[in-house]
Order: sequence, then C-alpha cells, then structure tokens
Amino acid sequence: MSGEKFVGIVLVSHSAEVAASVAELARGLSGAGTSVPVAPAGGTEGGGLGTSSELIAAAAASVDRGAGVAVLTDLGSSVLTVKALLAEGDELPAGTRLVDAPFVEGAVAAVVTASTGADLDTVEAAATEAYSYRKV
Repeated sequence: MSGEKFVGIVLVSHSAEVAASVAELARGLSGAGTSVPVAPAGGTEGGGLGTSSELIAAAAASVDRGAGVAVLTDLGSSVLTVKALLAEGDELPAGTRLVDAPFVEGAVAAVVTASTGADLDTVEAAATEAYSYRKV
C-alpha cells in the first residue's frame, strides 16, 4: 500500500488525555500502526479542558494526505468549534468532514476502515454505523 493516500482522522475532545488515549486505542485495536494518519486535538493550548480551533486546524493539517479528513468529536463545544472552522472555509484542509459518530467506537471503526485504503464516504459510513453497536 505504499504511496496510497489514506483518509486522515482527527479526534477532538475537551481533554488532551482523552483525545490521545482514544487515538492510541483506535490505532492499537485496528492494527493500523502508523499507516493511517490519526491526530488527537484535545483541550486548550494551555493544557486545560475545552476545545481549541488552533489545535484542531493543526491536527487536521498534520493528517491530510489528500484523501480527506474525518473529524470525530466528543461533546457540545467540540462540535460547535469544528462546525465554525468548516464554515470559515479556509482553516481546514479541503475534504475535511465532521463525522456524526460515537467518539470511541466511531474512532476505532474509522481507523480500521481507513487502514484498508477506503475513501472518506466509506470511512464516515463505518464510523456512523458504530451507533448501532450493541453491548447487551
């Protein structure tokens, strides 16, 4: 798969630790290793709880390989911050999409699917499908 363009994944959480841990979990469970570009964007620049448009934009730029960027968020203002960045139109790479999916399960599904070389629509569908995962 050398030279293949993978969809990038950005995980936006109010907590830097949560974003980094979910990224590590998704990479580990997918077996994707370093092939799929995944970047956490958690917390604020000062290390506090919250969301940062600058951290999100930097994470998206870092995972952009030309196949699109799927952004998964945890709660309220993370969604609003990504929507605002998308509305501005020039802060995020072309082909960046906010994906409506559960944060942990969706991240794993997105990374697993992206590791197959799937396109952004397929990655989004897999992450969204994670809403149907039953636990009991």
